Amino acid sequence: MRFQAVSDPRARSAPRRGLTRAAARGRTATISALAAAACGLVMTGCGSQGSASAASSATSPASTGSSSAASADACATAQLKISLIDTGALAGQAGGYLKFTNDSSTSCRMSGWPAVIGLTAAGKATALRNLQSTMFGAWHYTSPPPAVTLLPGDSAYAVVAADDHPAGSSTSCPAPYVRLRVSPPGDSATATISAWLPGAGSYLPSCPSAKGTPTAGTSTITTQASLPH
Repeated sequence: MRFQAVSDPRARSAPRRGLTRAAARGRTATISALAAAACGLVMTGCGSQGSASAASSATSPASTGSSSAASADACATAQLKISLIDTGALAGQAGGYLKFTNDSSTSCRMSGWPAVIGLTAAGKATALRNLQSTMFGAWHYTSPPPAVTLLPGDSAYAVVAADDHPAGSSTSCPAPYVRLRVSPPGDSATATISAWLPGAGSYLPSCPSAKGTPTAGTSTITTQASLPH
């Protein structure tokens, strides 16, 4: 007796259906993985942009040229503590840095030249000129002068300097300035401080130039970072 092998169509279709479903599941998993990766890239990009924006918005206002500088009122003499620091003599000049510290509870703004008058022991008063540059402090004027915003406790500076040697045929300089009468830019009220320069061992000189004009003067208001130390 011969047996004839009869193939069952349903038997062949079952493995095929299994393979088809497996392939479909593979394609679905691949697509899902690619979608997740793409989503991850998008989220990473969005996160970077968000971090950059947050960092930008969290940046504290700069001491010069910030929007807070424009909104703050000009510093008044009454809210400032004024002193003379980092004094010495260098390259034919003697001087120091006028330090303006905001001693109040509110922010204020400073820009331009302070008004400074040198007083001799005899009471002679001379207005210090607006310098364009100084050897002392290695400062040079740039236009426009910076606007410096002082939070409570912050400080701004101005170089004060004068020639410390007689010029031309002179053999000596007039009596030095023993006090300085100081006003911040824009305020007429004054504060009087000592003109003694510990680093130079003398008071601020009142030596004139060869033309007879006073050499003592001040820089514009600036930040400590812009001055050498």
